[in-house]
Amino acid sequence: MAITSSIATTSFSSCISGEDYGVFIRKVQPVNVGMGKAVRSRPMMGNVNDGKGIFAPLVVVTRNIVGKKRFNQIRGKAIALHSQVITEFCKSIGADQKQRQGLIRLAKKNGEKLGFLA
Repeated sequence: MAITSSIATTSFSSCISGEDYGVFIRKVQPVNVGMGKAVRSRPMMGNVNDGKGIFAPLVVVTRNIVGKKRFNQIRGKAIALHSQVITEFCKSIGADQKQRQGLIRLAKKNGEKLGFLA
């Protein structure tokens, strides 16, 4: 493929100077794209394992008997107590804050899998 430098230079210089701009515009047709309103998915606040896990049926029955508001209060107290136990354990073994947070997250994941957060 032999391209002479004068042809390449002419094409390049005409492209730089904008002489081919009209030809370029005729070749490229503008496309109108309708922009609709952005659709945003709602965040899931529920448990991924809702209704799953060995303790899920017991949790659901207890929530129906006690009532949702009272059940959430009891569950909140239980979670806080468990977090305190984890914190005291971490203090006794000399674990740092990051390890403590990791253990609390692990406890939450295990609770979800077992159905305690159903």
